[in-house]
Amino acid sequence: MQARQSIARRTSPVLLWAGLGAALLFAGFVALGVWQLERLRWKTELIAQVDARVHAAPQPAPGPAAWATLSQANDQYRRVMVRGVFDHGRETLVQAVTDYGAGFWVLTPLRTTQGFTVLVNRGFVTPERRAPETRSGAQVGGPQTVVGLLRVTEPGGGFLRANDPGAGRWYSRDVAAIAGARGLSNAAPYFIDADARPNPDGWPRGGLTVIAFPNSHLVYALTWFGMALLTLVGYGVLARETRRRRAAP
Repeated sequence: MQARQSIARRTSPVLLWAGLGAALLFAGFVALGVWQLERLRWKTELIAQVDARVHAAPQPAPGPAAWATLSQANDQYRRVMVRGVFDHGRETLVQAVTDYGAGFWVLTPLRTTQGFTVLVNRGFVTPERRAPETRSGAQVGGPQTVVGLLRVTEPGGGFLRANDPGAGRWYSRDVAAIAGARGLSNAAPYFIDADARPNPDGWPRGGLTVIAFPNSHLVYALTWFGMALLTLVGYGVLARETRRRRAAP
């Protein structure tokens, strides 16, 4: 009898602290699960908004008066239209990988009829067509109309590779850096991904914008809720084993 009472005295604090720890873990896991559900709702709304922008009728590309208010949340992938003249002598090649393989995006300044300049990503070219003379048919002159998706600048460079303007090596479409390197004045703080309308000779190939938003928040939420359930199960097993040991002769 005294031995059983001794065991009870030793195990009661264990259950107390284990219960406190289990309660904290349960609350933390549930909070994380709820947070992921909120992220799921936000991501679902974002995908719907972007889908609406991509398929909307094109609107005039934002001019200087609107540049200060542009944001990734509200303007990324907005379908826009602009008219102007390409400055092919100042095009910039940015390394890219697409369904066609490795190659380059061709970013060409467009001097708009509104008086500002905007970089247009005319599309992808393979390394064999890197030189402008290999796609001379696409070096169109005169006023052109461009329809495409507004894209927010990509400063810095690519993964583990910084842009090197002096050497002409570009790994991201950094609008400010490219405009500075090419001596472009009054340049828009965004660029435009041209749509899939074919260029003469077929190059560059536009319409290759990848619009993908990873949406695993439901899986994460279920994982956290599952961890919360396992915490309760674990504490229940511990409590049952403790009671069994107390009742043992």
